[in-house]
This record gives sequence, C-alpha cells and structure tokens, in this order.
Amino acid sequence: MKISKVIFITVGCICLALGTVGIILPILPTVPFFMATAFCFAKSSERLHSWFVSSNMYKKHLQSFVEKRGMLMKTKLTILTTVTFLMGFGFVMMSRVPVARVILAVVWVCHVVYFVFGVKTIREEE
Repeated sequence: MKISKVIFITVGCICLALGTVGIILPILPTVPFFMATAFCFAKSSERLHSWFVSSNMYKKHLQSFVEKRGMLMKTKLTILTTVTFLMGFGFVMMSRVPVARVILAVVWVCHVVYFVFGVKTIREEE
C-alpha cells in the first residue's frame, strides 16, 4: 500500500470520527469534516468511499449539500441556532475582553450572512 493511501485513509478516519462527534456536540462542525472524509476516502479507497457515500450519516448531513449545493431550511436554522447560542454564551463570558467580543460578533455576522445568502435553500420535496 502506498504511503499516500495510508495518509488519506488515516486523515479520512479522523475526520469521520470528528464529524460523528460533531453530530452530538454542536461545537464541532459536522459538514466540513464529512466533506473531508469523502475527499480522503475518494483519494484512497473506492471501497471506503462507496461505504461512506451509502451511509446514513452522509445521506442525512451531506448529500443534499453535495448534490444540490444547498441545505434544507430546517438544517440552516439548526446550524444558526446552535452557533448563535454558543457564540452568545462566549460573548457573555468575555465581558472583560472587548476585543474578543468584537471578534465573536464579526464571526457570528459572517456565519449568518453565509448561511442566509451563500447557501441555497432547498425544499424538502426536491
């Protein structure tokens, strides 16, 4: 086995684990880790890639984004609600660090702008 295949398989498995944990913990983003998993598995092993693409995790969290370049409104709202809650908590906790509050506010605004204007909203029946 080539060293590059081993590296891609290892990185793909790590991303799969982190994405799976991200399903439970809203602090970790699920979609980017699953995208990295799909990429790494495609580069390393057709069998692993086929398995991942046919898994329920892929179908639930990534398939609509990959195929239709968009997300369901429910998914977008879930992401934005979670991000708003976590960043709001950080904002409150950093009352003595105004620079950090400004950075959190800018990151939050960027998240909202990206999900509202950058990611297409798809309907469930599509």
